[in-house]
Amino acid sequence: MTTRRGWRWAVLGTAAMAVWAGGGTAQEPVESLFSGMMTLTDATSARISSFDRTGGNNDFTPIAPGKTIQLAAIDGAGIIRHFYAGIFGGRHFLRDVVLRAYWDGEESPSVEVPFGDFFGLGHERARFYTSLMVTVNPGDLGVFGVWGFNSYFPMPFSKSARITLTNEGTDPVLAVWYHVEFDRMESVPEDLGRFHASWRRESPTTAVGAVVNKTLHNGTNTTGAENYVILEAQGRGNVAGLFLNVDNSMGSWYGEGDDMIFVDGEAWPPSYHGTGSEEIFGGGACPTDEYTGPYTGYHLIGNLDYTGKVSTYRFYVNDPIRFQKSIKMTIEHGHADNIANDYSSTVFWYQQEPSAPFPPLPPAVERRPRDGDDPHDRAWAALMGVRDKAMGLWMGSLRSGAHLPDDLAQLMKHDATQAYFNRDYPRVHELCVQLSARIDEYMKELAKPAAGN
Repeated sequence: MTTRRGWRWAVLGTAAMAVWAGGGTAQEPVESLFSGMMTLTDATSARISSFDRTGGNNDFTPIAPGKTIQLAAIDGAGIIRHFYAGIFGGRHFLRDVVLRAYWDGEESPSVEVPFGDFFGLGHERARFYTSLMVTVNPGDLGVFGVWGFNSYFPMPFSKSARITLTNEGTDPVLAVWYHVEFDRMESVPEDLGRFHASWRRESPTTAVGAVVNKTLHNGTNTTGAENYVILEAQGRGNVAGLFLNVDNSMGSWYGEGDDMIFVDGEAWPPSYHGTGSEEIFGGGACPTDEYTGPYTGYHLIGNLDYTGKVSTYRFYVNDPIRFQKSIKMTIEHGHADNIANDYSSTVFWYQQEPSAPFPPLPPAVERRPRDGDDPHDRAWAALMGVRDKAMGLWMGSLRSGAHLPDDLAQLMKHDATQAYFNRDYPRVHELCVQLSARIDEYMKELAKPAAGN
């Protein structure tokens, strides 16, 4: 018979399970880093995937506009350990496609997030990065291609689990590849909260006070009432992670906002009060270099002058934010909420059910990010202007087995992507012009009749 401690070791399995643990010895979380690989239990492992049931190689499924596909429907108890997906979609699939998850037969989802935001791409802009809980990996074509999305958040359930993807946009999703890997169990410990994730956006935030859209000023905030709200939840649980996106149009450093997290109905000042956004995400003062770590990162910083699009993350693996009755998780948008910017966020938490239904998501077109006129966004627009050509040529070469000329492959698969990630935006524009012309030239060569015909 498996002991309760044995079950806990089996369930922990990764450092992320420190998020769930409500007790135990000081040594137990350290042991849990590797215990899942070493401890023998009665659990069995399984995977649900998009593999071709005919035995062929069409290991994907499309999603027409307005349609939903079911990624997983699991009966019984268990824990999802890893979720992978690759999507070949239109320009806005990262915000148009919505990921939802339902635990134990619930009617309202515990996860409801635009697909890209769930994986930290909250501005529909490519970034490849690695963290402990979420990774986004490149494919063959860099920014033009199909990317690999991975989540390692454990997701327990006692009766059933259901995961869906819905295409709420107007463009078809041509292919979704996916894996859902999980443990089947007789039961899961009663003290494990259910995984939740929700998305919010305020565009723009409302600047308040006598001085607006200025970085340093003498305003005060002694209530938190005007802060951007990341999460409001009732019940008992632990906050596990956060992606925060800012599209900064005010023209200077935007990040003097303190996080203020109100636990169990407390008044200001809350017991969890910060000192500014860069501190939340582990950075030095006013970051302009992108970085990614196990728990914190600024994985997208579009421009060196702080303007435009920024994405950040914080995973509370070793220090979950615990609440017994309720939580209101907020952040200032500028010191004392004096800056009007586009804020969006995805927050991850575990809690006892039942949880309150989420506010309805805005329609897909209203979720889409602003196309800015800053250097980063202009470079991104140039890349997207040749994306269809690049994808079409790539797919044609795969079907025909034709070897692309080395110079064309170098431009398409490497140079444009690296210039973008290096923030060499003038070079991005040059390369996009070259790439478009070179593709046209190559297609004309292919169309010429063979010699002697």
